[in-house]
Amino acid sequence: MPRAAFYAPMKSPHSPVPSGDREMARNLMRVLQRAGYEPDLVSDLRIYDKHGDAAKQNGLRAKARDEAARLIRDLPDETAIWVTYHSYYKSPDLLGPAVSQVRDIPYVQIESTRASSRLTGPWAGFARAAHQASDAADAIFYLTANDLITLERERFGDQKLVHLPPFLPDEALPPAAALDGPMLTAAMMRAGDKLASYTLIAETLALLEGDWQLQIAGDGPARSQVEDLMAPFGDKVRFLGQLDPNAMRDAYRRAALFFWPGLNEAFGMVYLEAQAAGLPVVAQDRPGTRDILLPAVYPDPSEGPQALVQRIRNLRETPQMRRDLGARARAMIARTHLLPSAAAILRDTLDDLVKG
Repeated sequence: MPRAAFYAPMKSPHSPVPSGDREMARNLMRVLQRAGYEPDLVSDLRIYDKHGDAAKQNGLRAKARDEAARLIRDLPDETAIWVTYHSYYKSPDLLGPAVSQVRDIPYVQIESTRASSRLTGPWAGFARAAHQASDAADAIFYLTANDLITLERERFGDQKLVHLPPFLPDEALPPAAALDGPMLTAAMMRAGDKLASYTLIAETLALLEGDWQLQIAGDGPARSQVEDLMAPFGDKVRFLGQLDPNAMRDAYRRAALFFWPGLNEAFGMVYLEAQAAGLPVVAQDRPGTRDILLPAVYPDPSEGPQALVQRIRNLRETPQMRRDLGARARAMIARTHLLPSAAAILRDTLDDLVKG
C-alpha cells in the first residue's frame, strides 16, 4: 500500500483539545486508508497565528524551515503523495510545498481557502504563504460551494478542483431515531459564533410555548455563560456534558429533532450525525450549512428567532413530517456523506496523480 504523508497545520489529529478540526483530520486519515493509502502523520508542528502577530509568524517560519529540512531528509521512500488538511491565512502549510517539491511527489490540499482581503494587514505574510501553498497544489478538494468561489477564481494553471462532500467516518448508518423524545442540541461551548448560536437558541426558547424539552450535549470554556442563558427555562433544559461517540449516538437516537442555528459554521459535523440518525434539523439558511442539510425550507437569518420557533412548532406538531424528513435525510447521508463515497472520490484523484 503506498504511503500518504499527512499534515494538518492548524491542529494535529493527536491534539488533546477536541474540536471539529481535530475530528476532521482524524476522519481524513481513516478515509485515506479506505482509499488505499497508508496515512503517515509526518509532523505535529502547529502553524497558527490567532492575532496577526508578525514576530510570531516569523518564529513559526523558522520552525517550519527546520521541520521541512528534517522531512526532506527523513520522509520514507515509499511516500507517494503529500496531503495537507486546512491551510488558510491564519494557518498556512509551510511544509508540504517545499517537501513535496524536493522529494518529487504530488501535493494535495483538502479544505484550503484563499483570502485575498488578508494579503494586506497583520496576516499579510501568512496569507501570501497560504496562497503560494494553494498555487503549489496539484489538486484541491473543496467541501462547500462557498469555498469553491475563490478557489475557482484564483485557480493556478491546470490545478484540479474536486468536490469532497463532508462525510462521517462510518461504513453504514447508525440506528434510526425514535423521533418522539426531546429536542437535541450538540456543540462546543466557547466564545464567538458558538456562543452566538446558543444565545439565539435561548431567544427562540423564550418564544416557544407548550411542554417542550431540550437536551444539550457539549462542554467548553463558555459553559457557565450557556447555563446562564438557559437558566430561565428550569428543568426544561438538561445539560448532558461532553459525550463519547457511543453516548452521542444514544442522544441522537432518543431525540425528536436537532436544533442548532449554525451561525457562521463552515458546515458542522453535528448536522451530518443528526441526519444520519434520521433527525429533522432546525437551522438557519447559511452558506456552508446549506451544503450538507437536506433540501428544505430553512429560515433566513434576517427572520430571527420567530422563524425558528415556527419551524420547531411545525416539526413538533406533525409527526409524519418528522418521519418523512428524517427518512430523506438518512438516505442523503447514506448516498453521499459516508466513508465509502468519500474514499472513492479521494481514490480517483490521488491514483491519477500518483500514476501521472
